[in-house]
Amino acid sequence: MDKLSKCGANYVPLSPVTFLERAATVYTGRTSVIYEGTRFTWKQTYDRCRCLASSLRSLNVAKNDVVSVLAPNVPALYEMHFAVPMVGAVLNTINTRLDAKNVATILRHSEAKVFFVDYQYVQLAGDAFKSLAGDESVTADTSLPLVVVIDNVHAPTGVRLGQLEYEQLVQRGNPKYVPHVPDDEWDPIALNYTSGTTSAPKGVVYSHRGAYLSTLSLLLQWEVRSEPVYMWSLPMFHCNGWTFTWGMAARGGTNVCIRSPSAAEMYRAISNHGVTHMCCAPVVFNMILEATPTERSPITPPIQVLTGGAPPPAPLLEKMEQLGFHVTHAYGLTEATGPAMVCEWQARWNQLPRADQARIKARQGISVLTLADADVKDPITMESVARDGRSVGEIVLRGSSIMKGYYKDSTATSEAFKSGWLRTGDVAVVHPDGYVELKDRSKDVIISGGENISSVEVETVLYSHPMVSEVAVVAMPHPHWGETPCAFVSLKKEHLKADSRKVDEEKFISHCRKNLPRFMVPKRVVFLKDLPKTSTGKIQKFQLREVATTLSSTDKSSQKLLTKPNRSNTRGNQRFQPHEPQLLARSRL
Repeated sequence: MDKLSKCGANYVPLSPVTFLERAATVYTGRTSVIYEGTRFTWKQTYDRCRCLASSLRSLNVAKNDVVSVLAPNVPALYEMHFAVPMVGAVLNTINTRLDAKNVATILRHSEAKVFFVDYQYVQLAGDAFKSLAGDESVTADTSLPLVVVIDNVHAPTGVRLGQLEYEQLVQRGNPKYVPHVPDDEWDPIALNYTSGTTSAPKGVVYSHRGAYLSTLSLLLQWEVRSEPVYMWSLPMFHCNGWTFTWGMAARGGTNVCIRSPSAAEMYRAISNHGVTHMCCAPVVFNMILEATPTERSPITPPIQVLTGGAPPPAPLLEKMEQLGFHVTHAYGLTEATGPAMVCEWQARWNQLPRADQARIKARQGISVLTLADADVKDPITMESVARDGRSVGEIVLRGSSIMKGYYKDSTATSEAFKSGWLRTGDVAVVHPDGYVELKDRSKDVIISGGENISSVEVETVLYSHPMVSEVAVVAMPHPHWGETPCAFVSLKKEHLKADSRKVDEEKFISHCRKNLPRFMVPKRVVFLKDLPKTSTGKIQKFQLREVATTLSSTDKSSQKLLTKPNRSNTRGNQRFQPHEPQLLARSRL
């Protein structure tokens, strides 16, 4: 065949930023953003983003400069997903739950040129700057980022940290600004830091190509039709909102922004705005399920929910379905530009009993379309495990939606891509139909008398107990078996009475005996008011392991309800170890 060349007509670098211009043209007058008393149309959002991009250029922000932002789910954070790459810069969304030291670490490592701060987090940002000032690695030659405060768009507070304010930048910008188009779709678009629960956070770099393809893949596999009403119950700082920041523009959806998600706020948004879609971690399910009758509102028709993070137990999914939330499960990690697997639903499963459907929904599913391959392999031989639903291996991924690499860390990047795959460190099985089911994190597998015990399986059984709100199972030392399961349980609100300081541990152990092989039954159940969590809401099992090492399998002295676990930062022992321990710090969905 004759050689054919790329030209302007048949090749344009892929970028999710292009979704916004299309939305402004196709969905011009449709509502793009709702936030309390503020509403914008897609035309207004496009113009606002161009104005902000214009002002960023006037502040000398250029290609590959990092622009950081510390903000909840407000219109400004949404707009920055387009405005920052419109000048060729890289967006760094910072987790609002981090402390000042961690925020300072990110600002220093990213070398952010501009730092946008929501008025609610001005104190945190100020403390981060103090931490930077006291950091010996920050020299006099080091440029600190220029600070811009994001004030409340519809009710300004006047809070400032410096002279610049977000709306002022938008108002003085040029709405006719011509957005930067990437020369290469491999150019960076976003910088996201892992949660760093077991090691220092790493900066994960996304490309325009990866973000574009991930966005389209998720819209297709989640079957998002045009003009959805999407509620931001998932933080936009988490993998850029699993790419739905760009995805809502692609579908001309309405973004319902919520500053501080709570059961009351979510139900109110559902009732007032006709929410059709939402994403969240399983921890949000408990908030919804424990809502008071006065907080709740009818759910009609069902709301589509995409969930990821810790594997949601089947009983929890079943309860959500009964309330009117149609749940689809996804699996992913920061390094995969968000979700890497989706549990695509098959029509034949509709005939199954509800409990069986919930068990299938708890699977992680099949690879997203942008991946060339996703597999479960023996970590030593790198051979694929049998599709029998029993043989365990490590989830490995490769494809165009995988990160470019770790910022300023070529060694960790090379290690992550060892053998030509992204090694996740997650233990799973593959069912005969090809659907993957996560069995555990590699460090969470419990080995008792030579038998591997999945903490997830034990947790699923405990979640089926009507009193349980949250549960985490970890290894506890045992004089004969080496280690056995120890369960940490948080009870539902109605069972947390101030005058009831003792809970019957045996009833939970008995519940497990009826539903699990004897060797998998927890020898101890410890009750906590709240389970320790990371800044992204994931349960910190390493803290619970430290508590478990102090317990005896026969000592029942901890029946009393504890207020908090030991806060030691020492990591628990590693078990099924498919990969280097420093890579186990990745942030999963």
